[in-house]
Amino acid sequence: MTDAELVQHARIAAANAYAPYSKFHVGAAALLRDGRVITGVNVENASYPLGVCAERCALARAVAEGVRPGEVEAVAITASPCGGCRQWFHEFGVDRVVFLHEGELLARRPDELLPDSFVL
Repeated sequence: MTDAELVQHARIAAANAYAPYSKFHVGAAALLRDGRVITGVNVENASYPLGVCAERCALARAVAEGVRPGEVEAVAITASPCGGCRQWFHEFGVDRVVFLHEGELLARRPDELLPDSFVL
């Protein structure tokens, strides 16, 4: 699957986001090494810190289906990922992160997005 195709999965998913406060709908699509794609969306909450980012939603859904670190090849997002999500990419051993930035499709390794990340 190409990065552009994976971003298209994220764009389609974004329509299902729950964003009544920001009105900023974000979608994410995780490409697993076995070829499956698992999507996620941002879910806002009136108590703002309790919201969930689209990429964390996708990765959490993957975990619920038995996926473990090292089994996610790429994650595509319809927006630039936040710092917390960048740490999640490290934790899950994601090879590349694909996202739209100022209209351009970028692909980066997690260590490029978050140098000196927290590791145990």
